[in-house]
Amino acid sequence: MSLVKPAMRGLLAKRLRFHLPIAFGLSLVAAAGFKYTVTEPRKQAYADFYKRYDSMKEFSAMREAGVFESVRPTGK
Repeated sequence: MSLVKPAMRGLLAKRLRFHLPIAFGLSLVAAAGFKYTVTEPRKQAYADFYKRYDSMKEFSAMREAGVFESVRPTGK
């Protein structure tokens, strides 16, 4: 009883033909999943924040807190 020789010729091409489409498909699924579970909610959160954001109110609060050296608080 002799052992059968392994098929080495064309092995890389054969395995790539099988694994490359799977890897490509999984990468597309991962990219789409990341886009819709991470980036879209993040963009929506930023949009919601800046809809209600009042920059003059924030500036006045920081001015009163003494954050700026060039602008004095209104009480002084």
